[in-house]
Amino acid sequence: MRLLGQNRLDKFIKKHSAAKNALNRWRKLIAESDYKNIVELRKTFPTADYVGGETVFNVGGNKIRTITLIEYGIKQVLITHVLTHKEYDEGKWKE
Repeated sequence: MRLLGQNRLDKFIKKHSAAKNALNRWRKLIAESDYKNIVELRKTFPTADYVGGETVFNVGGNKIRTITLIEYGIKQVLITHVLTHKEYDEGKWKE
């Protein structure tokens, strides 16, 4: 899958350096994948949820939320937000 918005991962890692390994592992798994739908995606990421038109991943032992727009037909993942669990729960990303 083509991964767009990686600068959001890098920005989050600069602020939360402990997240580096988990986010880089997630990045690698996504980039090397070829998912055709969310059912296939959940074989690798069983906790991925579809929320408000976006796919939300729990990363780093449920400490980080990576929110994406996925276009399976063109094999593209756009990272829209990378948040801590607390930031995600505040729900401002939905606005």
